[in-house]
Amino acid sequence: MAPPPAPSRRTVLASGTAALTAAATPAAGALPVRAAPDGAALAPDPWRTVLDDADLVWHRLPKTWYEGPFLGNGHLGSGIYAEPGGANAVRFNVQHSGVQDHRPRFGSLFGLARLPIGHFTLEPVGTITAVDWRLRLHGAELTGTVTTTAGELRLRAFVHATSPVLAVEVAPSTGEAGFRWVFHPAEAISPRAAFRPLPDGYTGNPPAVVERHGAVTAAVQPLLAGGQHVTAWRERTDRTTPYAHGTTPYGGGTAYASTTAPNADRPPRRTLYVTVAHSFPRTTARVRALATVRRASTSPYDSLAGPHRTWWDRFYRKGFLSLPDARLQRFYWIQLYKVASAARRDAPVMATCGPWLEPTPWPNTWWNLNVQLEYWLIHGSNHLELDAVSRALGEYREQLTAEVAPPYRADCAGVPRTTDTRLVNGGATPPGNGYGVGVPGRNPPTPEVGNLTWALHNVWLSYRHTLDRALLRDTLFPLLRRAVSYYLHFLSPGPDGKLHLPPTFSPEYGVDAPDCNYDLMLLRWGCRTLLESAQELRIADPLAPRWREVLTKLVPYPVDGDGFMIGAGVPFAKSHRHYSHLLAVYPLYEVTGRTAEERALIQRSLDHWVSFEGALQGYTFTGAASMSALLGSGEDALRYLEQLMARYIQPNTMYKESGPVIETPLSASQSVHDMVCQSWGGVIRVFPALPALWRDVVVHDFRTQGAFLLSAVRQDGRTRWVRLRSEAGAPCVVRHGIDGPVEVTDAHGRPLRWEAAQDGAIRIELTRGGTALVARRGDRPDFRIAPVAPNAPAPRWGLPA
Repeated sequence: MAPPPAPSRRTVLASGTAALTAAATPAAGALPVRAAPDGAALAPDPWRTVLDDADLVWHRLPKTWYEGPFLGNGHLGSGIYAEPGGANAVRFNVQHSGVQDHRPRFGSLFGLARLPIGHFTLEPVGTITAVDWRLRLHGAELTGTVTTTAGELRLRAFVHATSPVLAVEVAPSTGEAGFRWVFHPAEAISPRAAFRPLPDGYTGNPPAVVERHGAVTAAVQPLLAGGQHVTAWRERTDRTTPYAHGTTPYGGGTAYASTTAPNADRPPRRTLYVTVAHSFPRTTARVRALATVRRASTSPYDSLAGPHRTWWDRFYRKGFLSLPDARLQRFYWIQLYKVASAARRDAPVMATCGPWLEPTPWPNTWWNLNVQLEYWLIHGSNHLELDAVSRALGEYREQLTAEVAPPYRADCAGVPRTTDTRLVNGGATPPGNGYGVGVPGRNPPTPEVGNLTWALHNVWLSYRHTLDRALLRDTLFPLLRRAVSYYLHFLSPGPDGKLHLPPTFSPEYGVDAPDCNYDLMLLRWGCRTLLESAQELRIADPLAPRWREVLTKLVPYPVDGDGFMIGAGVPFAKSHRHYSHLLAVYPLYEVTGRTAEERALIQRSLDHWVSFEGALQGYTFTGAASMSALLGSGEDALRYLEQLMARYIQPNTMYKESGPVIETPLSASQSVHDMVCQSWGGVIRVFPALPALWRDVVVHDFRTQGAFLLSAVRQDGRTRWVRLRSEAGAPCVVRHGIDGPVEVTDAHGRPLRWEAAQDGAIRIELTRGGTALVARRGDRPDFRIAPVAPNAPAPRWGLPA
């Protein structure tokens, strides 16, 4: 049978997977799909296809956090693995991103640290002999079986997307009817206590008290500083049975659905409902926790899960990406699941562990790299609803002023290396317990002063990807003004007529340096951004002449034969995981390789940085991948990502150093973004750094700077078409990468005006809400958005057989 004819140029967009007719008019945000021939079945839902393919599976019982499933909603989190020490049980950790101590005199890493809450153990009657689990990304739900010598436990579990509830349904066989749940409160002490000496006078909080409140049990944890956190739970028994064949999948693929029909062969299923609440300084958490569990437990598992599954389905459909590297594509979609499990706009800015808390010397929020990397992928993936950084910096701006030394609070602000959920560091603390904002030219404390400016670069990215004027006016501009003003207090002219900085600290190289590149690069970016922002906001700022002076007179970045130095007189001379001295290259894009000399400087600096083994860590390789992508080297970018996967990424895609840290896998997804699309400098670059093996790539509704949504398809090594939809009417310049002459049309197939720009780009006249479709002249490409075929089979993440 001959293949159906290719769709016409006007057959462009449809909603969901519905078939198209010729001349269909696209809805905003709709998905391009191929029109099905009469009577033919539509192609499978592309999101379900990639998500089901990315599910993690376990055919062995995970022994640690780094191997097991994880659930979360930005606030409440649970990790699932075997109870340590050889016990015959499965652990369900219960942790919460908002639960912390409130004793600032002991510093942010002890007195304000995240506090462990506790865990449940699922304790079967028989000895566990096997598991068959699947973490289903599409519904953010763990399903599967635990097989024992006495029978079987079928389980389903999720942390609700919009409510602070963990629900775990267990359906036992007859021999396992006597299984039980046991809660184990954790000692409410900083996890750093297991790694570092305790500060003088510091002790853990009193033990939790377990209370009964009718059908609900509560573990009430009092805090020495006042307040409390409370874990409340209730187990509900459902006399109906979920074992008629149907739609809800368990384990390795068998499907079951709830039914009200009695089943004499199996005991009733039991569902555990758990919540955590925290209050300070009042003791109101108990009331809220009890109310939450009572309300949730009135609903059967599937009734509670319905809105949760809908939330996740809508989340994923905001964008689409498919690569021919099966392992990396799965990894990418798992990171989207992970970031939405760990972040919400109204949740605390992610600590190093996300909402999950395991043994760690870093039990708080880290601002000299971790926060920035944690949130980068939300921009391209079109998930600004997860942006807690912009929200927190705006909400707690007065605290940012309080964190700098008193002489500078009139016009300055800063963020310490480590803070709690409200950006409090704790002031003067014993060494190693805090890391406050230092003062240039003084040590102690460590003069690490650029972290707020770097954090505000994330806010700037959120602004640039949305052109949200309120974010620019109310948060970015006033805070960046204060962050840059802190530098201005310490700039001084040298004999060369240039402006210089006294010694500051490049995270976390270990020595101070004058004219430290970390700070010079951030200061230059900050002054440039303030001038551009003032122009956009039509503000005649009295500091504008000073910002211009800095751009004109600031000392050049210190460089030697090996590339960028740490600072004046301090070469980069040892293994170092951070790329603080390279921020002008990435992510600031102030040095981009515009000339052959500049390109050689970037390559030389990159090669020299990664040449020192010993202290390199996972995010070294994500940074190197993104810098290689800037240079257009997809082969090098992929090589660095492959090293990351082989050396650092754990079976469940988590990452660890001395403790779990979440930023590295998330930033690897941003490295993939940088290979697929870059939009710095006012130009959208489509497929700028693809390795030769990636001959087929599909992207849909990828958000770019300028508030555009990009869709594009590459087939057999050729970019076939590019679509851009403008949300703000910003200038549209795109380097499309399509060979030969092109034609540009709107969503209805009508020609649009465009002109050639530099370096193969074109400038398109596109208004707010308008759509431009770019394709080779005379070509009639397939406008379907669908997963690409993998180059080779690859194992799933998790612990597959």
